[in-house]
Amino acid sequence: MGDVTSLQRRLWEAVEPLHAVVYFAPETAAAAKAAGLPSWWMGYFAGRVAPLGPLPEPPVTAMLFGFAPRMVARSLPDAWKYAEPAVVLQSRMDAVETALKRILPEDAPFEELADLLDQAVTGCDYPARPLAAAWSSVARPATPIGRIWLAATVLREHRGDGHVLSAVAAGLRGLDTTLTHIGSGAVTREVIQINRGWSDEDWDESVGRLTGRGILDGDLKLTESGIVLRQRIEDDTDRLAAGPLDALGEDGAAEVVRIAVPLSRRIFDAGAIPLPNPMGAPRP
Repeated sequence: MGDVTSLQRRLWEAVEPLHAVVYFAPETAAAAKAAGLPSWWMGYFAGRVAPLGPLPEPPVTAMLFGFAPRMVARSLPDAWKYAEPAVVLQSRMDAVETALKRILPEDAPFEELADLLDQAVTGCDYPARPLAAAWSSVARPATPIGRIWLAATVLREHRGDGHVLSAVAAGLRGLDTTLTHIGSGAVTREVIQINRGWSDEDWDESVGRLTGRGILDGDLKLTESGIVLRQRIEDDTDRLAAGPLDALGEDGAAEVVRIAVPLSRRIFDAGAIPLPNPMGAPRP
């Protein structure tokens, strides 16, 4: 196979929007409210971890370590007083399927893409990947669009869990990792801080750690050492996410990219995902 890192990145860019529309679609917010959740962020956190059951804040913060613990604690475990995980899960999946049907063209090759993404999921491994493992246990929907979203979600959480492992192995905390992302110029503080719940004090402490390690310079840009560290984390993330690529093979991966890219561009062009966005996902 050719350049695994390059192809793995192209796969992520092609497929990520098919999952990420769940965070911005009005159908998702409406479904969470109809399920009884009183705030958007309760819908986000409860929906993200619903397959794992009624978890409290600490394990969710550990898995979603880019978020400030206090932000998670404002939603969990209180969310489970309003709606059971199974209700949250089903309403979320129904809502995102409705959103994708609204946005995407009716004549797209959904069945083919669903089959390919299901094949990619067979290449996932789940040790130390709780989010991906939980979503992999969810029953496959009956419709191709529903299958596409679920498979894209498993792949996304599989990659995300691997990213957390890579960052922790590099000695970074959640906010530290975010600041290396900002230091690369991929996203901005204005986009991230309000969406992740970090205080200015948290920010300053993280900056102090990273400048002390020579990862950020005085302008909060990545130093040469920081660039090397960030690239190592990204390369490790790609390497740890290579199982789905192996399951597809080079031709299968190229076919996923061919089919998914126009659909993902349609999602961005419809305004269903903003640019820039907190995930740092580009328009493919």
